[in-house]
Amino acid sequence: MRKNCIRKVSVFVVALLLSKVSAFAKEVILGGKAGWPAFAESKNVTMGKGRYGYECVQIASNSFKNDEFTDLLIDFEDPDNPISDGEYSIRVNNLKISNQTKMEKFAGLSRNIGGLSVFGKPGTFFGSEGLMGSFSIEFWLCPSIAENGEIIMRWESSKTNVNRLTYQMITAVFNKGHLEWTLTNLFEGINDPLTEKEIILKGSKAIIPDKWSYHVLSYDCETGCLEYLVNGLTEDLCFVTSNGQENGEVSLVVLGTPSEVAFCSEYTGKIDDIRIMRRPYEVPENQTAEQAGKIGHTQYIQEGGRFVSKPIMVSTGSRLDVVKAEMSVPDQTAVCLYVRSGENFYGWNAEYPKWIPVENNQELKGITGLYFQVAAALYPDGNGDVSPKITEINLEFTELSEPLPPFVVRAEAGNGSVTVSWNYSVDDSAGGYYLYYGNRPGEYLGRAALEGESPINVGNTTSYTVSGLENGKIYYFAVAAWSAFDDRITGKLSKEVFARPLSRLNK
Repeated sequence: MRKNCIRKVSVFVVALLLSKVSAFAKEVILGGKAGWPAFAESKNVTMGKGRYGYECVQIASNSFKNDEFTDLLIDFEDPDNPISDGEYSIRVNNLKISNQTKMEKFAGLSRNIGGLSVFGKPGTFFGSEGLMGSFSIEFWLCPSIAENGEIIMRWESSKTNVNRLTYQMITAVFNKGHLEWTLTNLFEGINDPLTEKEIILKGSKAIIPDKWSYHVLSYDCETGCLEYLVNGLTEDLCFVTSNGQENGEVSLVVLGTPSEVAFCSEYTGKIDDIRIMRRPYEVPENQTAEQAGKIGHTQYIQEGGRFVSKPIMVSTGSRLDVVKAEMSVPDQTAVCLYVRSGENFYGWNAEYPKWIPVENNQELKGITGLYFQVAAALYPDGNGDVSPKITEINLEFTELSEPLPPFVVRAEAGNGSVTVSWNYSVDDSAGGYYLYYGNRPGEYLGRAALEGESPINVGNTTSYTVSGLENGKIYYFAVAAWSAFDDRITGKLSKEVFARPLSRLNK
């Protein structure tokens, strides 16, 4: 009697313990030590250095982007090769790398020891000879002293007009705290090809040492407008036309022998994102003219950035409990987190399933599925000088466990039938049972039973008779429990039993 009592108590304790583990806490981590996976989509974000030295997601800078009009881009992001786009080769490079930059990670540092010079291959703007179209020369500048005579850019060449050799030059030089552009014999009028002309464009505002500013020399071959802009605002302009007016006949850009383009040959300070475009200057996409006028004070894209993870597969019926983001959100910046879920991701689009805004480290309810997806929107401060950073996103969720199968299963043969019986599972998360049958051990592919194909959902019962079976043939059976929380979650199979229906049996 005592042994029987002990056995009953033991079974009760086991059942109680199993009932407490019907759901398991799990997590999926994006970023952090393992790094960030590829995103399903992203806009205006890039990778930087976050907490603990791990990679983080932050808003992309306002640095120049390559497009079909880019002739040359020198952004200094690769210390071994500062040219990131364009068919130009480096002839001399005495610039050092500085991490004191407003644009991405690195800038060029000039110490007045020769600077950087490049040579364009045939087909590039400064690697070609003859008639050329519109152009713009752009760069960021942060001088240490802005001393008179410091040379930021210099290009020299010569061309022959009617057996006459003509000297050509483009220079950008500091003069009394202003940057001054000089273009010599770069243009030819249709009626005066031999006329030598020098054009000077002067900055109206003094360049402040140790402060970044954005400089553009732009020429539009359709209007003849030659313009110098600082921080997106026009400092000086003229019309290179027959009458010097907007309605005059436009002069043409005609280049002579290809030669080197030198930057910072006599200059002390920093320079970044040198770009030559084969089009006139345009207000950057997604910016108003007023915003473009403030570009020199804006490090990060002011509309912010966004990324969306790929759908993350967990397990059927999982419940998302909390989203924990390891992030830095400086004053005036913001990060908005979103999640959505579903049993499959086919047919998902930007609007469906609906994105649910969530707070960092806040308990969630009602977000369940086989797949989770997370998105984040990042916003800079009002001046565009500071970006928030996300080092890691941790999705903590509850995974429903697979209910345990019955421990005891029996099969009793009858006439054209088999009755299978079992004990209830000790796992109280079991809501019912599937009965599997077939003609070979471990293969439950039966189709002959009047009750249906294998497996048969027999509900929450402990005995079931399968009829319509062939007498004399052996059949194999197993039972699995399905979850009371979600009947799509099925546990492991029980031990296998078998029986052979016979005509002489009454059942």
